[in-house]
Amino acid sequence: MSNTQTILIIVTVVAGAPLVGGLVGGLDRILTARFQGRVGPPLLQPFYDVVKLLGKEMRVVNVWQAFCAYCYLAAATISVVLFALKSDLLLILFILAVGAIFLVVGALCSTSPWSQVGAHRELLQILSYEPMLVLVVVGIYIEIGSFKIRSVFAWQEPLLLKLPFLFVVLGYALTIKLRKSPFDLSTSHHGHQELVKGLLTDYSGPILALTEIAHWYETVLLLCLCSLFWATSWVGMVLIVIITYFLEIMIDNVTARMNWRWMLGYVWAMGLALSLVNLIWLSAR
Repeated sequence: MSNTQTILIIVTVVAGAPLVGGLVGGLDRILTARFQGRVGPPLLQPFYDVVKLLGKEMRVVNVWQAFCAYCYLAAATISVVLFALKSDLLLILFILAVGAIFLVVGALCSTSPWSQVGAHRELLQILSYEPMLVLVVVGIYIEIGSFKIRSVFAWQEPLLLKLPFLFVVLGYALTIKLRKSPFDLSTSHHGHQELVKGLLTDYSGPILALTEIAHWYETVLLLCLCSLFWATSWVGMVLIVIITYFLEIMIDNVTARMNWRWMLGYVWAMGLALSLVNLIWLSAR
């Protein structure tokens, strides 16, 4: 790949990923409203919200909060760019985790009890999904012998056929990262969040807009990870992403939010069990 092609890919991804993420967020709101018997907002409502936030006066608790928001956005952007360049999956997960920690640190900079509780819940969510994502990547490595995304695209057989349980485990992580019920513990777009905005309570104005844009990048990255399980066909990749996200929205609307103890115990118990079964199956072949 030439330098010109690399630069073109980077520019396209940096500009296009938040557009796709915002449209996915708008479609999410519409489908959620339909599930609940409401009309819902327009498709472009997430963009309207972010533009409105960007136009507000900059107010931060301290400079560290703004710094953490920028680091969160940078980590999410770099992760998506590395995926587009077909880089190392472990490196992408590491950068994504660093960005999530910065978001938590930004919330901990505030003395608000809502931010403090939301930050601690976010740490518990990270503790829940990070091991699951690592196990998914380990399963991919065992199957194809490489952590490189380009090796996944070069593989001749869909990974879903050999890693079905690990795909379910990825679904657990996806539910937590997308802040869907029953795992929307630290912050949520929906009205049933008793912590106001929890983790994001003291983020406001342009800084809150940055966190929302970063979440769009994360959404695109996670859906791209799902697409790797059928990387032998572009049609298959699109279909698996659509079906997975629709199931996430449906689960969000038919389940109640559980407490952190239930989340940690259930995700670890089910996630580890399914991962071990799939990994043992791969190793025994």
